[in-house]
Amino acid sequence: QVQLVESGGGLVQAGGSARLSCVVSGSTFRINDMGWYRQSPGKQREQVAAITYGGSTNYTDSVKGRFTISRDNAKNTVYLQMNSLKPEDTAVYYCNAVLKVRFYVPARDYWGQGTQVAVSS
Repeated sequence: QVQLVESGGGLVQAGGSARLSCVVSGSTFRINDMGWYRQSPGKQREQVAAITYGGSTNYTDSVKGRFTISRDNAKNTVYLQMNSLKPEDTAVYYCNAVLKVRFYVPARDYWGQGTQVAVSS
């Protein structure tokens, strides 16, 4: 049973920093892309940042220069370092991984349960 377990987040003052972590546990063959999404009340879930197995990254425009995504393939872990946080970054942040549980099984999306980040002004 594959699980994605997030940690970090909480209440942060505007201008502050927070770091999210997400560990993939369970039996996996290969973890391809990993990423972070967020959803705030009344809005659709949006991709914040993504990283390939090889380390290529991309970010949504609103977080460029402030957020950094990274991963440790040996630990099956992805991180999101968030700096210069703004109230509009307030949301539930979800970890995502596209992975194969066996070499003969197609890759598919897996999701964490979400972690709340609240930025106060």
